[in-house]
Amino acid sequence: MIKHYPYKSLGKANYGWLKSTHHFSFANYYNPARMGFGKLRVVNDDWVEAGMGFPSHPHRNMEIISFIRSGAITHQDSTGNKSITKAGEVQVMSAGTGIVHSEYNRTNKPLTFYQIWLESNKDNVTPRWESKKFPSEYGSALTLLVSGYPADKSKALFINQETRIYGGKLAKGTVIEHKISHQAYILASDGMFKVEDSLKTATMNKGDGLEITQSKTILLRATSDCEVIIIDTIA
Repeated sequence: MIKHYPYKSLGKANYGWLKSTHHFSFANYYNPARMGFGKLRVVNDDWVEAGMGFPSHPHRNMEIISFIRSGAITHQDSTGNKSITKAGEVQVMSAGTGIVHSEYNRTNKPLTFYQIWLESNKDNVTPRWESKKFPSEYGSALTLLVSGYPADKSKALFINQETRIYGGKLAKGTVIEHKISHQAYILASDGMFKVEDSLKTATMNKGDGLEITQSKTILLRATSDCEVIIIDTIA
């Protein structure tokens, strides 16, 4: 089953230095029908002005993933991690027993990224952070970026949740069949593509979101060069 959420229907916030689109209820945006999707609690599509960012603030027992779309983000946290994560890279943070972190755009150009939060399946683990660069060229396949399954540790960033996140840039004309293990939330990071299950087809434009439930397989058809993220998580 497909439910399509066009970009214009999503929550919006504009703080000047930060422009954010909320796929689910967050901060001052509240929609009782959009409180999350299974263990997925937050998907924010953020634009951050050059030189600005999020000052130090705490988290507990949450898995936080940042997918950098353009620019670069400077991360610093209370466990001693400090790093710059650039476009085409992904960072993950398990907040666990508690972590304080800041995220800044220290460049002279805007930063755009997806901020994705999932509930942890293990409370009070030791906080941790890591990042990884993945293929950034247009191709014909999606890459496993993040996984909570031990068997995937050698190829993906680890989180404490039964979730796999796939992403990548698909060249125009690419058609791929993708298996869904649980249920999936799909993000149109860029370009245009179609999503098909056995009952319905939806056209995804940049910024859109889409829920997949009760379907074990979908087809993705790239109608332009596009960037796709699939979050396959438990209900």
